Amino acid sequence: MASPDKQLANPVSTSEQRRVLEGLDRAALAAHQLQRLNKLLAAILPENQFYAHKLACCPQQLESLEQLTDLPRTTKAELVGEGTSHTLPANLTWPLTAYSRYHQTSGTQGRPLSVYDTASDWQWWLDCWHYVMDAADVGPEDRALLAFSFGPHIGFWSAHDVLVARGTLIVPAGGMDTLARLDLLERTQATVLFCTPTYALHLAEVAAKHSINLAHTAVCKVVVAGEPGGSIPATRGRIEEAWEARVTDHCGATEVGPWGYGDAAGVGLHVLESEFLAEFLSVETGQPAAEGELAELVLTSLGRVGMPVLRYRTGDLVRPSWAGTGTSRFVHLPGGVLGRADDMLIVRGVNIFPSSLEQILRSFPEVVEYRISVRKAGALDELVVEVEDRLQEPARIAAEMQLRLGLKVDVRLAPAMSLPRFEGKGERWIDLRKAK
Repeated sequence: MASPDKQLANPVSTSEQRRVLEGLDRAALAAHQLQRLNKLLAAILPENQFYAHKLACCPQQLESLEQLTDLPRTTKAELVGEGTSHTLPANLTWPLTAYSRYHQTSGTQGRPLSVYDTASDWQWWLDCWHYVMDAADVGPEDRALLAFSFGPHIGFWSAHDVLVARGTLIVPAGGMDTLARLDLLERTQATVLFCTPTYALHLAEVAAKHSINLAHTAVCKVVVAGEPGGSIPATRGRIEEAWEARVTDHCGATEVGPWGYGDAAGVGLHVLESEFLAEFLSVETGQPAAEGELAELVLTSLGRVGMPVLRYRTGDLVRPSWAGTGTSRFVHLPGGVLGRADDMLIVRGVNIFPSSLEQILRSFPEVVEYRISVRKAGALDELVVEVEDRLQEPARIAAEMQLRLGLKVDVRLAPAMSLPRFEGKGERWIDLRKAK
């Protein structure tokens, strides 16, 4: 059975059309979003059994976005089918014969979720990615090295295909070690590097070890994703200094889509509101968050029919701002994703996120690598920070943490090269609170 979702697909947008959408005022944007949402609901109901059941007692078409709260929220546990033997995601709209792309989530927050896209849904992914490429100023004159393993994770493949669409020369670097990738980068004179923030720093570490001067390469743009580092000033600054290149951050989720892209000032992310409805739930009250309030991000993908998500609880914690920055009037997230709801610590009454610790640790140029272990001490959380420090003076780092965070942190020295290095998402946050 062929999926009839082509009726929902928008024509491939141009850069001018994207700029117009970015500049819409809130009322015009809301009208655009409502029209997209109602088209999505009409396309997936009643074929999508998951949402047909969830929305059985809800309006099938909305008269305003204020009615969005009449629809139930969606969780990843529902899609994975926790507690069941299901292997297919619960929210598929069509039979498998309608789909042409398979990917899966990383599984860092539980069982991996299989994800399927139709041809039209995949085109929507690329339309979203164009905003990232616009922000990074990547075009046909560039040569892009993709420092990924090209496994089943969706970000690698979507980045590849949007570069094809933009006419950019692609240099795939899967199946190589770090030194081989650096050699390939130099030989091809790549101008853009795509990788995680962790791997951008690891490439710089290996380059320094082998006396490779990154400033003499052609790289002038670095596009990062997969971790919050691209919007953490200290991490971003270290990448830009090492590469003498401008960093553009990007954020997405396999089950949701590529929802965020870096702002021109490099101090946060914009939510791609022409393609996503964003809600912000106050961590403190559970109600809609106010300007700058710590909140969980809830997203509705407006252009993905084959595997839709409505009011999806991402678990990402952010601080929304509607004040507007630069040319984009989409909602802004200063600092990007600050952490995940299940990663937040309360240590002696102080809320702490991995990104807060990374900002402090990366501000010390002598700290090469680090790892944070979290455990329970009675009813309280406690953490131990291990650092590879060229100065071998962890006390000065502990003092800075006490000054910045207002609490004493156990900072320990780790031998050089003893902590793990990562190509993909860095796993520096070891949560032992649930260990048995």
